Amino acid sequence: MQQSNAHKTSRPSASELDWGMILILILLMGIGLMSLYLAIANNGKDVSPIRPLIVQLFYWVIGIVAIAFIMRFDASQLWRIAPILYGLSLFLLVAVLILYSRELKAQAGARSWFAFGPITFQPSEVVKPAFILMLAKIVTNHNREYPTHTVHSDWLLIGKMLGCFLPIALLIGLQPDFGTLLVFVAILGGVIIVSGITWRILGPALGAIAAFATGVIYLVTSATGRNILGALGFQAYQFARIDAWLHPGQDTSADGYQIYQNLKAIGSGELFGSGFGNLKVYVPVRESDMIFSVMGETFGLIGGAFLILLYFLLIYRMIQATFKSHNAFYAYISTGVIMMILFHVFENVGMNIGLLPLTGIPLPFISQGGSALISNMLGVGLVMSMSYQQESRTFNEDSRFNV
Repeated sequence: MQQSNAHKTSRPSASELDWGMILILILLMGIGLMSLYLAIANNGKDVSPIRPLIVQLFYWVIGIVAIAFIMRFDASQLWRIAPILYGLSLFLLVAVLILYSRELKAQAGARSWFAFGPITFQPSEVVKPAFILMLAKIVTNHNREYPTHTVHSDWLLIGKMLGCFLPIALLIGLQPDFGTLLVFVAILGGVIIVSGITWRILGPALGAIAAFATGVIYLVTSATGRNILGALGFQAYQFARIDAWLHPGQDTSADGYQIYQNLKAIGSGELFGSGFGNLKVYVPVRESDMIFSVMGETFGLIGGAFLILLYFLLIYRMIQATFKSHNAFYAYISTGVIMMILFHVFENVGMNIGLLPLTGIPLPFISQGGSALISNMLGVGLVMSMSYQQESRTFNEDSRFNV
């Protein structure tokens, strides 16, 4: 497919930025830093929250720079670098299995982090945007080659997407990091649904997934089933997390202690919360996966609902940017980013309020940690580049991207 020579000459300017999305990010940054301060200052230990706050603010600066950098890439440039970034991602996932932090492996039970002195880096987080780009390129290219969807062409597309997904799934499974793997599954599922695949395939597939999920639930709730899952590689701590989810008040001294305390903290906030700095319920490692309880206890149901509203508005702005782009490649990128953030929010809030089992998935832009924050900022940057490049009209028009 030949590219047109029509270049759009106007230069990008601040007026072409998505200021609505930027405002939401600023609010999330403020809530995240405030929640981190409260979580560490009230963790029952004599630890100053200043240093963690400075480190987290440093990661925010890196994320902002990453957004500014990635917004300079138009669709054709992202198209060209997608395979390179995907290859680098596989390299990082292989490297971390060899050069992982032994200390963090002993603490968390997974070979998921590099450590450079006091700085840690989880490569599977930054693999997510690269996976999204590669998946979007595969679907766009396939739909250009097969403009009419048939059962045969759709199965071929599914095979291509699985070929992109399975190496990453295998390498993350070897760490092992089941929670992160679920995020990649959610991204893949979202892109499959919007890729145009016929419901003659999607319908039975979704039915099979529902049946599989029902079977897994049955297996984890029976002694015989747990023996089968144990033989397949499930660990004792995973069963313990499920037990704590199903019966949060049954054992509050061991594996169920964290989720039980978390539920107490959120419940104690009631409608309007206990007020700033009045955290009275101790929750272990609250600054990480359980940070939603800080909002729940401090600002109550109103504060938690406001945070969820911000996520809704962020996703709404992303959808708006997608429709304005009239660009198939961008649409699949946006779908992947939305699914990444949406699944993180759904799973983290769900496990914080007891609706879902604990999986160790952070709350986007709020939980402590640099790798996940930078990954989410890169995702937002990819979506912001749609409206930025569209409005500034600096990219080359390429018919393979248009819808």
